[in-house]
Amino acid sequence: MFHPKLFENRSVVVTGAGRGIGLEVARQFLDCNARVLVHTGRDRDRDLPEFLLDAESERRAFLVPADFMRENGTRDFAAAAAKVFDRVDVLVNNAGTMVGRFPAGELTDEQYGHVVRLNQTSVVEVTRALLPLLRASGQAAIINTVSISALTGGSPGSAIYSASKAFVATYSKALARELAPDGIRVNCVSPGTITTDFHERYSSKEKLEQTRRTIPLQRLGTAEDCAPTYLFLAAPTLSGYITGQVIEVNGGQLIC
Repeated sequence: MFHPKLFENRSVVVTGAGRGIGLEVARQFLDCNARVLVHTGRDRDRDLPEFLLDAESERRAFLVPADFMRENGTRDFAAAAAKVFDRVDVLVNNAGTMVGRFPAGELTDEQYGHVVRLNQTSVVEVTRALLPLLRASGQAAIINTVSISALTGGSPGSAIYSASKAFVATYSKALARELAPDGIRVNCVSPGTITTDFHERYSSKEKLEQTRRTIPLQRLGTAEDCAPTYLFLAAPTLSGYITGQVIEVNGGQLIC
C-alpha cells in the first residue's frame, strides 16, 4: 500500500466516484490523506459507504452530485470544484458507462448521442473547465479511465462505447503533449474485465465465465486491482516522468 501521507495537502477530483472503480480510487486517495472532491453521480442521496460520509464530516471529502447528461451538468460540477479548491493537483475522469448494448443496425440517434456525451464529451468538458485549477498546481496529473475495448473493439453492441474510449485515449495523448509545458501529466488507466456492477448490468454470467477462462491469471479483476494504478500515475514522486501513456490493467487478457 502507498504511504499514508503520499497525497497530504493535495486536492483531488474524481468523477464517477459513487460506485465501482471510481469509489475505490476515491477511498485510496483518502487513505493517503488527500482532500477529495467526489462526484457521486446524479443523486447525492443514494446509499453511500460509511467511509465517505465520515470523510465528509471531517472535511476531507466533498460530495458533489452532477448529471453529466444535462446541458450545464459538467459546468456546474466544475464550478462546485472551484468553490472547494483553489487548485486541483489530480483530476480523475472516471465517469462513464456503456448505457446499453446497441446493435449497429438498430442504434438510434438518441442512444448514440447519450453514449458519446457521457463517455467522451463530458471528459473534454470537465477537463477544459478545470484547466485553470490544474495549471495552478504546477505539477498536476490527469488520469482518464478508458477500457480494454478501446483496443479490441469490445463485444457485440458496444461499438460506440468502445470507440468513445478510444477517443479518450487519443485525446489524452494529445493533451499530454499540449499540457506538458504547464507541468501537467496526462495518462490513462485501461481496465479489463472488472467485477463491478457495470458487468452485472451489461454482461451475462456465462459471458463473464467464458472471459475468465481466457485470462492468464484465471480470474476477473476487481476495483482494488485497478485503483493503485491511478494513485501511481497521480504521484509525481512515483511517475513524474510518465505522460501520454495508457496503462492496461487486465490480468494478461491482451496477451491472448
